[in-house]
Parts: sequence; C-alpha cells; structure tokens
Amino acid sequence: MALIGIDLGTTHSLIAYYKDGKANLIPNVHGSFLTPSVVSVEKDGNILVGESARERFISHPDNSVHAFKRMMGTAREWQSGKRKFRPEELSALVLRSLKQDAENFLGEPVSEAVISVPAYFNDIQRNATKQAAAIAGLQVTRLINEPTAAALIYGLNDSEDDKKYLVLDLGGGTFDVTILEYFSGVFEVHASAGDNHLGGEDFTQVIIDWINQECVSKKLECPSNVMAYKLAEAAKKQLSKSSAVEIPVSDTDVLLFDQAQFEKIANSLINRIREPIIRVMQDTELTPADFNDIVLIGGSTRMPVIHQFVTKLFKRFPRQTENPDHVVALGAAIQAGLIARHEELNEVVMTDVMPYSMGIATHNESEPDNHIFTPIIERNQTVPVSKEERFSPITDKQSEVELKIYQGESRFAANNLYLGELSSPMPQDLKKRYVDVRFTYDVNGLLEVIATTGDGSHQRLVIQQTEGRMSDQEVDEAFKKLAELKIHPREKAVNKALTIRLDRLYEQAIGERREQIGEWISTFNKTLATQDEKRIAADVKALQKILDEIENRDWF
Repeated sequence: MALIGIDLGTTHSLIAYYKDGKANLIPNVHGSFLTPSVVSVEKDGNILVGESARERFISHPDNSVHAFKRMMGTAREWQSGKRKFRPEELSALVLRSLKQDAENFLGEPVSEAVISVPAYFNDIQRNATKQAAAIAGLQVTRLINEPTAAALIYGLNDSEDDKKYLVLDLGGGTFDVTILEYFSGVFEVHASAGDNHLGGEDFTQVIIDWINQECVSKKLECPSNVMAYKLAEAAKKQLSKSSAVEIPVSDTDVLLFDQAQFEKIANSLINRIREPIIRVMQDTELTPADFNDIVLIGGSTRMPVIHQFVTKLFKRFPRQTENPDHVVALGAAIQAGLIARHEELNEVVMTDVMPYSMGIATHNESEPDNHIFTPIIERNQTVPVSKEERFSPITDKQSEVELKIYQGESRFAANNLYLGELSSPMPQDLKKRYVDVRFTYDVNGLLEVIATTGDGSHQRLVIQQTEGRMSDQEVDEAFKKLAELKIHPREKAVNKALTIRLDRLYEQAIGERREQIGEWISTFNKTLATQDEKRIAADVKALQKILDEIENRDWF
C-alpha cells in the first residue's frame, strides 16, 4: 500500500508518496503539483474542484468558495448554488480530488494518509481535519504539524548533525513558528506558536483595500470585488520579482505600486509575525545566536517584505533552499514512511509538542462567576505526555465537583477553548474528599481526562458536542452526501478548466480581442465534439500557451 502524505493548504493542496527511500510529489490531472483549494458549483449542480473551480471563482464568485481552511472546526456554512457546505465538506472535496489523482498516478487504492495541519491548530480544528478526511474516504494515520514536516526535509537533506532550526511557516491563511533540533537521527520539537488567521490572503486584502482607497481618492472607477482580488494577487506575485508594478484598474487608469508602499500598508500584519517568534524563544529560553538556520516555508514567504523583516529581526539571511510550496507535503510523506517503519528511516526518530496548554476551570474567590484557568499540561510539552493534579471541592457540603476542560493560555477559563466536561461524585469521608485529575495527550492529538476521587472511584472524560464539531452521525451523512454529488469527471477536468478560462477572458475582453477569443471558443467546442482525444489534447496545449501569453501581457 502506498505511503501518502498530504498538505491540505488554504490556497493550494499537494499530495506526495514515499517509496525507495525518497518522498515524491504526485501531479494532478492538469500535470501540476499544486491543486487550488477551491470548490465551485455549476448551474446544473456539477461540482468543480481545483483548477477549474479556481477559474470559475474569478467569473462566478457567488457560486465558488476558497480559503475555507481558515474556518475549520467552526459551524460556518457557505451557500454555493443550491447547496450548503461546511468547511469539513469543502476540505473533503479537495482531499477526494487529491486521493483520485494519487490512485490514478500510482495505479492502486489509497485509503490512509498523513495530513499536515498548522502547528497552532487547536483540538477542534485538528478533529475537523480528521472528519474531512473521513468524509473523503481517508483514514488519518497521523496529523503532523506543517513546520515539523518541513524540518524533516531540511534535517534529512543536511549533511551536518546537531542543528537547531527556527522554522517560519507563512501560508495562505496561517502562520506558524517552530523551534526544532536535529541530532543523531532524532528530530525534537522544542516549541511551537502561531496565528491561525494570518497568511497570504491577509496581505492580498491590504492591497485590495489600498486599490479601492486610491481609486476613491483619485476619483477613478473602482474595480469589482473579484477583479480587485485578481489585481491584488497579481501585484503581490509580481512584487516578488520586481521593485514596482503597474496595476491596471481600468482600460485607461493605472496605479503604481511599489515595495515601499506594500511594506507600509502591510506593517500591522508584519508586526503580528513578531509575536509568535518572541513567544517560542521565551518558552525555550533560546536567543537568535542559538539557531543554526532560520528556515522559511509556505508560499507567502516568497514576498520580499517577509525576507526583509526576518533578515532585520535576526540580523542574517533566512534559508529557503527547498521549494516552500512543496516541502510540507514531502515531509508528510516521510512521516508516513516513519509510521510504516520503512527500512531507510529506521534510524530516524521524531518528537513533537502540544502547542496549547490544557487544564480545567477553578474557583475564583475575588470573582466567583469568572473562573480561573488552571493548566494541568502546559504548552510545548513533548508528546505523548501525562500529568496529574489534585483538586478539592469548594465547600464541605458539595456532593460532586464539575470539571470543565479548556485549551488555551488566558488566565480566565471563559477566554479559552472549551473542550468538554465531566462530573465526579465526592465521597462522604472528609479525608477522601479530593479528586486527582490526570490529563494524557498522545501523538494523534487525543486527550484523555480521568478524574479519580479519594475513595478510588474514577470518571473518564467524554467530550461533549461543542460548537463547530461534527457528530459521528453528521460525518456519516456528509460522507453519503459526497457520494451523491455530481463531481465533474476527473478525466475531463483539463478541458473544463480551459473552457471556463476562455469564457472568462471573453467576458473581460472587448473589440477584436473578444472576437478572436470567441473564434477560439467555437473551434475548441468543435474539437471537443469530435471526441478525438489526441486532437483535443493538442488543441488544449496550443490554447493554454496562447492564453498564458495573453494573461502575462496584462492586456486585461
């Protein structure tokens, strides 16, 4: 059975496999390693996933959804066409598309996978990822933190031993910081922190806001929301290669946008990168001089403003020798090889940490209604970990104690993430009126809570249904719904994506250019009608080349 690793990303997702001592990426039906994390619903109810969905998002944003990873573990729903989707269901559609690509490439069924998650994902978000996989027909053998997955690649590729890495992972929707040490085949994570709502999408948004503000101040016609998004994304990418770009907001009006302007409007976002870095360094009591390498991963780290910020902060250049888009998926595939005890990885050991503290709500004498959060396992403990604390009832008359379980760092319980609760009866014997609460957290992110009273009786935690968490019944129903959806045929995905792209460019063009594109659409439709696969493939290749040249010229 294939050993599969998946990077389920905010903007793009990838899948890789481990074989013959090496992790390898798997191309999708379009021949690309990057599958856009986008889902769209057509008028006839057909579901589009990936490249064709991204094309349709530009022309039909109301029936398309992207960046849903940021809402994992919440009760948020998106209306797309006549259907409503939860984040887990949308993620499941992307995962199933990756699964189909892998099965087609490898020629065998794929049923298990290691899936990467942001290091700072909480318990509910991690469970939501597992539920998405279950809906897609995948069993999660392990969730691996994204920076940890990347560090596996850097550590195994480095010839030197005994190195400390600070890994900065800025993706489309999340930011993580991880301190990791590699010595004698052992990868040991010391600390993780992050921001689950900071990523490339936020940098795109500040450019969108700037475009709209400039248009208003200069009394220009503001572009539509979708066009502004496209212009901002293009400008952000172009600034990775040049110091200034022109943003064509209309056929006649152009805005000049440069690195200095970008750094100015993104200053608040850049400052948010600093906070998690300081936190992990404080937790580990390490200084910048203690790190052998500052490693950048995630597609958004290509932005020069990020390189400049990190260079100034650490007074040295960060390292990015591996492809920042690919490294997490490859690391996840290596983790799959580790779990399968692959021969080439027999000498490799990896440890990780839990990024959040976990504990219970306790009595607050000064504010009885505002309970204090008392950690039992503090953040950045190496997992698996098991710790126990003893608690007593507030009064001698209490017949039971109520244990409410939380995850987070705030002093007050209500500000943290509620996980569940259990009640423990109190013995009548005053000498035995106490409860020992043991928290056990394993490598799969599972938390077990056992409360043992002085007379030896014990209660085991049963997590209550929390907001945003899907029940087993909801997961089963979502699995059945996915099976019933009309997913656009994988083998026709390339043709569909090209058709949508042609239609979009036709709508954006005017005059002779529109007439030319209209002729290409008619010709391509005639080619599709022949059902001659060789002829269709040739036309697709030729048209894709022409359209790439058109869009790269910024004609529109």
